[in-house]
Amino acid sequence: MTVDGKVTTKNFGPVDFTSREDKLHLFRQRALADAVLIGHTSLKRDNVRLGLPVDLQQARTKRKQTPAPWRVIVSNKGRIDHRLKIFQSTISPILIFSTTRMPKKTQAALKAKATLHLTESDEIDLAAMLETLRTKYNVRKIACEGGPTLFRALLELDLIDQLNLTIAPYMFGGAKAPTLTGLSTEFLPASVHCSLIDMRTSGDECFLTYRIKHQRRRN
Repeated sequence: MTVDGKVTTKNFGPVDFTSREDKLHLFRQRALADAVLIGHTSLKRDNVRLGLPVDLQQARTKRKQTPAPWRVIVSNKGRIDHRLKIFQSTISPILIFSTTRMPKKTQAALKAKATLHLTESDEIDLAAMLETLRTKYNVRKIACEGGPTLFRALLELDLIDQLNLTIAPYMFGGAKAPTLTGLSTEFLPASVHCSLIDMRTSGDECFLTYRIKHQRRRN
């Protein structure tokens, strides 16, 4: 995020204001996960493949992991364009969690490219989704790469364990540029306490790692 807390511009443009080191940092975090999770809005905005450089693929293979983590897309409406770059890459399987609001034509187009998990509700039950990932796909560690709406939803459900945050040397200003927890004018249901467990600088950027203190005990 920028120094004044913005994670993108007011026009929700692709996040391209961080350095090469930050992008490598993102890849390294992604490589440690069993699955990488992204909301449809962020996927559409950045049009990313969610892959990994060859050296990190090789490191995962040496650890007896798959070359890349599962790629998981979350979308309540399910209006996902099957022509996005993520569907042109075969680095790892793709899972889509959505609802039966997904148009039938979209379902037909995506079934050839991903495994669909559709629920008969207006919104995805994120806790149930994580349970499915754990029990059906043996996922133990997930890297959530946004966007702010998905991050906030997980945070409100007390489902975030760690926050990896890069502070970039810019200030955007403006009420319509999203912060880490989105554009909502409402406070979180409860304040979230973060413990700083690591900090380093590279150039003009600061890389922070926080442990999230859970509000309640979970099974």
